[in-house]
Amino acid sequence: MPAVAVCRRAKLKDVEPLFQMIDGYAQRGIMLPRSREVLSRQINDFVVTEIDGKVVGCGSLCRLGEELVEIRSLGIAEGYKGRGLGSLLVEQLLEEAKGLGIPKVMALTYEVSFFLKNGFTVVEKDIFPEKVWTDCIHCPKQHACDEIAVLKILN
Repeated sequence: MPAVAVCRRAKLKDVEPLFQMIDGYAQRGIMLPRSREVLSRQINDFVVTEIDGKVVGCGSLCRLGEELVEIRSLGIAEGYKGRGLGSLLVEQLLEEAKGLGIPKVMALTYEVSFFLKNGFTVVEKDIFPEKVWTDCIHCPKQHACDEIAVLKILN
């Protein structure tokens, strides 16, 4: 019988597996790095997917304004991709955004097809000045960003 994936809020004990997963993506240049200290401070923004007690996926929401949140640090551990765990995490994060009464969810991504499959549409990055002034100003790719912006409007 296949193991069941469980999505839950992250806890402080998850900082190390979160760090390892995010660092693996960051070393490949496809996710911004997050230190253990930052992860500890922002742990309440994260959800994780667990299989048999092992953290195998993560994602977080970052509020960018009254009506906009960003999905960040969305990743799945090697060996667990292609099982629908990313979609499970996105679904959980969208529910959290709805619960907060936030109507718009965006992401910057290299995995456009994944987000399209999850109901997002491709949009121009410049419609998100909140994102630009919050994060992009500190990014090494600021003037040559190759990520694609996606947006989902919640009902």
